[in-house]
Amino acid sequence: MKNCSHLLVISFLMLSLTSCIIVDKDNWHDKDEQWQHKQEKNKNQINQLEINDDRNSVILQLGAPEFSEAFSKNKNSYRILYYRTQHKHSDGETSKDETTPLVFKNDKLIGWGQQAVNAIP
Repeated sequence: MKNCSHLLVISFLMLSLTSCIIVDKDNWHDKDEQWQHKQEKNKNQINQLEINDDRNSVILQLGAPEFSEAFSKNKNSYRILYYRTQHKHSDGETSKDETTPLVFKNDKLIGWGQQAVNAIP
């Protein structure tokens, strides 16, 4: 009788544990929409930027960048912020070729896009 009750309890626990696994297909869809929405928002915000915008105000508008680089050259400080604006790879990661770079010189926006990066003296 004791073995039977142990077996019953173990069976109950096993069934309880297996029923805890839930696959939520909708959550994957939501994540897909989230990056698409963020990407579209970033494109719209970048289209409204003006040369000489302050770096802090740009970050307030766009949020944290996907990537960031900084360096000094000829007594000037440069910072490049990369924001996701285009989908190229379905790998779940954002790569630099899926972003638009924003180039700041001494915390002022001097341009965006790869041409702006290439124009840094």
